[in-house]
Amino acid sequence: MTVLKIGVLTFHRCINYGSYWQARCLAEGLQARGHNAVILDHDSQEVNLAEWKCALQPVLPTAVPKSDYPLYREKVLKFFRAFNSLPLSPRFQLDNPAEMGNYDVVVVGSDEVWNLSHPWFGGYALFYGEGIRAQRLVSYAASFGNYDASWGMEQAWAEKLRKFEFISVRDENSQAVVENALGFEPEMVLDPCLQFPVVPDERNLDKLQQPYVAVYGHNFSEYFAREIRRCADSKNLPLISIGYRNDWADEQWLTADPHDFAHFMAHSEAVATNFFHGCVFALRNVKPFVCETSPYRRYKLQGLMAKIGGEKHLITEETPAADYDARLSEPLGQEIIQKIERLRQTSNAYLDRALVLKQLQPA
Repeated sequence: MTVLKIGVLTFHRCINYGSYWQARCLAEGLQARGHNAVILDHDSQEVNLAEWKCALQPVLPTAVPKSDYPLYREKVLKFFRAFNSLPLSPRFQLDNPAEMGNYDVVVVGSDEVWNLSHPWFGGYALFYGEGIRAQRLVSYAASFGNYDASWGMEQAWAEKLRKFEFISVRDENSQAVVENALGFEPEMVLDPCLQFPVVPDERNLDKLQQPYVAVYGHNFSEYFAREIRRCADSKNLPLISIGYRNDWADEQWLTADPHDFAHFMAHSEAVATNFFHGCVFALRNVKPFVCETSPYRRYKLQGLMAKIGGEKHLITEETPAADYDARLSEPLGQEIIQKIERLRQTSNAYLDRALVLKQLQPA
């Protein structure tokens, strides 16, 4: 097998547990295939300031108590330390890809790398392959986020995507955007956190010895919070909210770093979330879970559940109380586990085709 020099282009410095782990899992998954894979360490002061500002007020429009600012700041600093442990390339400026090195293959994805509506990454042509110094461009589990397929795509952006020799996405909305723009249906693959192992650093887990329900997300609806509270009380289980304040939970763990998060999700009894990677980590650890959608994450969540047959885990205001009880008590359905395993196989097959590049010479 030819060992390839691979660059992974994604959102790897977001103060977000899912973003951290999808970047790490994809790079380490490619390394496990025997390749020399690194995360392309792009940098932008403008993006950094927007990201850090959001990280210190992460639950807006809900007001952030002054007492929480030091906690969120501690969380941010822990993320900075975690970033230093990632397999990173030499740093280069986001708007000057000429500074980056040469690669055999650059893999763009996962995350919302093609979301033209992203509040600070939207519109950066680098994620569409512009200026990348590689013999081949490939996407893995790329997403358009909340960019609706019905909006269409300007021809200039579509032409940039034509440079990709292999395209895969992680949700149906993204699949539709590509099909409408380029005239073919891209492959659907699993998010890296489901496709590859999640291996957190060892931690003192004394905090996680007692059973609990994990709460991950923020700005939940009143009806969702009320029902989760009722379910937890009926089982005599505390609700622990990680990463964000939810006052209806029993405990707040706002300073957890990405490795704390991975252990926390793995040791929970069940998961209540409105985040995409809340569902992914529940599935990763075969945990009972419920999720409510939000306008920003609707396509990601609906796409994931449709892909694995997990639609019954999505909650609406009309969902009866008995469904909450069932979803948070019953083991994850075997049909879901089996579909995830089949998707792992097809995702591996996609990477086999995209990365076995006999005609390329290593960079």
